[in-house]
Amino acid sequence: MTITHSPTPATSPQSDPGLDPTGGRPVVPRRGSRRGVGVAEVRLTDGFWAARQQTNTTATLAHCERWMDRLGWLANFDRVADGATGPGRPGWQFSDSEVYKLMEALAWDYGRTGDPGTDRTLRALTARIARAQDDDGYLNTYFGHAGQRGRYVDLEMGHELYCVGHLLQAAVARLRTTGADALVDVARRTADQVCREFGPGRREAICGHPEIELGLAELGRALAEPRYTEQARLFVERRGRGLLRPIPLLSPSYFQDDVPVRDAAVLRGHAVRALYLSAAAVDVAVDTGDDDLLASLERQWTATVSRRTYLTGGMGSRHQDEGFGEDWELPPDRAYCETCAGIASVMVSWRLFLATGDVRYADLMERTFYNVIATSPGPDGRAFFYANPLQQRTPGEPTSPDAVNLRAEGAARAPWFDVSCCPTNVARTLATWQTYTATVGDDGAVSLLQYASGSLRLTLPDGAALGLEVETDYPASGRVVVRVVTAPDSPVLLRFRIPSWATGAVLHEDGRRIEAPPGFADVHRTFAAGERLELDLPVAPRFSTPDRRIDAVRGCVAVERGPVVLCLESADLDDAGPLDDLRVDPTRPPTDAEPGAFVQVRRADRPEDAGEGLPYRDVPPGLDAASSADDAPPLAVRLVPYHSWAQRGPSTMRVFLPTT
Repeated sequence: MTITHSPTPATSPQSDPGLDPTGGRPVVPRRGSRRGVGVAEVRLTDGFWAARQQTNTTATLAHCERWMDRLGWLANFDRVADGATGPGRPGWQFSDSEVYKLMEALAWDYGRTGDPGTDRTLRALTARIARAQDDDGYLNTYFGHAGQRGRYVDLEMGHELYCVGHLLQAAVARLRTTGADALVDVARRTADQVCREFGPGRREAICGHPEIELGLAELGRALAEPRYTEQARLFVERRGRGLLRPIPLLSPSYFQDDVPVRDAAVLRGHAVRALYLSAAAVDVAVDTGDDDLLASLERQWTATVSRRTYLTGGMGSRHQDEGFGEDWELPPDRAYCETCAGIASVMVSWRLFLATGDVRYADLMERTFYNVIATSPGPDGRAFFYANPLQQRTPGEPTSPDAVNLRAEGAARAPWFDVSCCPTNVARTLATWQTYTATVGDDGAVSLLQYASGSLRLTLPDGAALGLEVETDYPASGRVVVRVVTAPDSPVLLRFRIPSWATGAVLHEDGRRIEAPPGFADVHRTFAAGERLELDLPVAPRFSTPDRRIDAVRGCVAVERGPVVLCLESADLDDAGPLDDLRVDPTRPPTDAEPGAFVQVRRADRPEDAGEGLPYRDVPPGLDAASSADDAPPLAVRLVPYHSWAQRGPSTMRVFLPTT
């Protein structure tokens, strides 16, 4: 057995487009030496993600449809089809995109479950949007019809092309799980209209919100249509050339229209926009063999992760502009960390992993899965966080199950939002979560990337079958058992991802105990049915110290347990006093209390109220300003997974805890 870090391979052509023979993959690069697994190749059986995926199927999908029906977003398509458009259209100008994201989620979920009811729902939605399509392929319910503004008159904020991008992604999901149908026909006609309007030698313009690039790139792959790939490339290359009109209070960087994509040093501006654009640029770079563009995107990812990303994997430190801040600007209480930005971050990292095989990308995906994406939906799948701050100073108020909430509220999960991009984005992500668990390489290498109980039935490049059963309660424990069900009679390279935090991991293989440092632990040999391999990852709680350049949390520590970030919630304080009065003793390591931990804290002296004066005080000579804890014995307080906070009612919370 060897333990290695993955190399960056040369690229090679991918398989034929169309209906995915491996059971439906969201991302299928034309070039590359590895592929993701399809929604039908991996079956989650139980555990952390299986439960969430099942809730998504049984609750979230119908929840999203009900809200869009109730608010009139679905009926907008009927009004266009019936010629009944005019003032008073319900929803924001981008509400069509939420319908398309729901349809994408339904398509992937049907590919996983084969449930006829899911298929009927998707067919019914497809029929409604098809009726609203104009004869030339244009499709939008906010622009272009009687009583509405004209087509493409507001590319900065109108989101027309953004909506089309999500429609195309929904069609790709349908094509790869079921085959060509009416939804694919609608998407093809819409993409053709976009190419006629914005293609080479035509209108040189871009959309204020990137997304059309992603849809065109993947539809081009799925249909083997180079025009779509070229149009995606054109949109990416046009970005950063000042094509968008100035918008008051919004800088060009908000739209990523300040610097060409390949010349940028770091992601900036509106976080979701930046990440969607980056994901699309990776698609373009890979499919066109543009190694310089790909290298630039890798550098941007590295700079963004190392200086502009929260411990949770969250991105976006400013409520203003929903955007990235400057380097090291990562305040916990004002963190925006939009759920959609976490999902977009996974989209970028997944594409970079497929292109390079660098384990860092899979590591960030795991962090973001457990601490952003898992945080948003409540246990019943019918309430969500939009923003994900790392500190909540006031408990806030419970949300009504029947009310539309403002998107920036962060104290409680809400059933729906005025701008409700996050619920449908969560739905389509959970519907495909299993596709991120493993990859298959052109050399037959199988890499296990995300650990969950389930079965994998994989077809290797030479046509041989490899069947694996995974048993684990990860991340509650770090024990991962892999049983071989079927295997070829030739050697297979089986790779286990060892997370960057997992110092001391051990792989038990063929009677041997092998230390496995972070990276990939490789087993390369001929396997036999019935064999068992066991990976032990050290998930014991540990302190994490922020970089000293992050001013907002200097002098603080956080606690992580395996891939899970923990937090202190007021519901667990009992008689310990107010949360803000507690100081952690970093000399006493946290102790395990699965799924959380205990830490030792002391109560700090609460200063007298300064009255009407400034909230500062002089320090007498010789007195340590930081020495304010009393002499009482330390108290043990429980920390809980950040992804579970606010499930017991309104509370205060913090991830980073001051030290004594």
